[in-house]
Amino acid sequence: MKRFWLVLLSLGLIVAFSTSAMAVDVKFSGSYYVAGLYLDKTSLVKDVSPSTAFYFQRLRLKTDLVVSPGLTLTSQADIMERAWGATRSTAGTALDTLSEGTRAENENIAFDLLYLTYVSPIGAIMAGYQYDGLWGTDFANQAVIAGKIAYVLQKGGLRAIIQMGKNNDGEKSSGTFGGAVTNASDRDSSFYTAAVIYSWKDGAAGFLFKYIRNAANRNAFGALVPNTGFTQNVYIATPYAKAKIGPVALQAEVLYVFGKAAAWEGNPSLIGQQDVTVGQLLGWIDATADFGRFYVGGSLAYSGGDDPGTTDKMEGGVINGGTEWNPCLLMFNNDLTYWAGSLAGHTGTTANAGPMTNAYFAQLRAGVRPVDKLDIMASVSWAKAQYTPQAVWLSREYGYEVDLTATYKITNNLSYMLGAGYLFTGDYYKGANSANEVSNNFLVISKLALTF
Repeated sequence: MKRFWLVLLSLGLIVAFSTSAMAVDVKFSGSYYVAGLYLDKTSLVKDVSPSTAFYFQRLRLKTDLVVSPGLTLTSQADIMERAWGATRSTAGTALDTLSEGTRAENENIAFDLLYLTYVSPIGAIMAGYQYDGLWGTDFANQAVIAGKIAYVLQKGGLRAIIQMGKNNDGEKSSGTFGGAVTNASDRDSSFYTAAVIYSWKDGAAGFLFKYIRNAANRNAFGALVPNTGFTQNVYIATPYAKAKIGPVALQAEVLYVFGKAAAWEGNPSLIGQQDVTVGQLLGWIDATADFGRFYVGGSLAYSGGDDPGTTDKMEGGVINGGTEWNPCLLMFNNDLTYWAGSLAGHTGTTANAGPMTNAYFAQLRAGVRPVDKLDIMASVSWAKAQYTPQAVWLSREYGYEVDLTATYKITNNLSYMLGAGYLFTGDYYKGANSANEVSNNFLVISKLALTF
């Protein structure tokens, strides 16, 4: 019997020592915030809306599984992204803002990112659900999530990037397979990107070119007007530059969008449709002079609007100022839109309807650091519409906003921010009737933010 156990133990040791050991290094990172918000009015229409006050939070957890040197599997989830005590959202299939989960899933847990990175001697390859729409400066950045394959080659200060991905699969997302719906197998939305970046000690410059083909509306009318629909073929060219000259940090970005917003096929004349071309321009320039204890800066931005008088052209509305660029606490603040909603004006107008679009924007700001851990900043911002929804309109003025924020760095990973913003509402939100009245608005926000 002893001999039997000795032989069994020997065989076990042979198997154990002859098996390749596999060690996975797990790295966690992410952020957590909890905030309290008071908004004086939920509408810009005078004397029709109450105030609102609530707390909200979100945990974002990123996990990197380092399988071996140069090989990593990355995932990211948003956890309990909800207002305290609020009723959970109804389950559905529509995706939440900038997420691969629904609103209800984000209020519990929703995975957004899952991709593999392999760093080879000839460049890095990434495949899976990744961020897309992040480029250059914060302006016009939109952290959308898409399945894509990316290749990155780095040589010294020069980086080349090639990407291809899919925003939507028409056949699979419609719940049909094998072409059960006419043209379903070719009703996808795909994109292809090429970019180059050159970096030096005090700056960087880059150029990106992107092509988006969206065929989701092919055969859009079904049996009503057979084989009639349109595709979208849109191109985006965007250079950017960042540089630091002495105490002054400069950054600028320009985006030009062109192509076809609607390239019709079949019999569009039967339903009075025509091709629609795209020609939109956006731009941003920003400068900040930092002198240690205090700093001053300013921004100028433009996001082209769509001229309602040119039905065969789209001069705006294709892309916008981006969800990652939140220059004010009220105007063009995507976070406020997500948690409190848009601020409605007259005639269907809305302020703070997410990212900046159809606008000229200017901002002056100044800050002081009385102690190393405290940063106090004040800003004055102005915005004006390029176009109005119709020819008869009172004004193009969105208004002025004054913001004041104070941020205290409690530790290297934990900070507390207290801010207040006041919007002097412009007459744009009166619409076409001078008898319409609008009201100014303000908010107060406090936010505790943790990074790890």
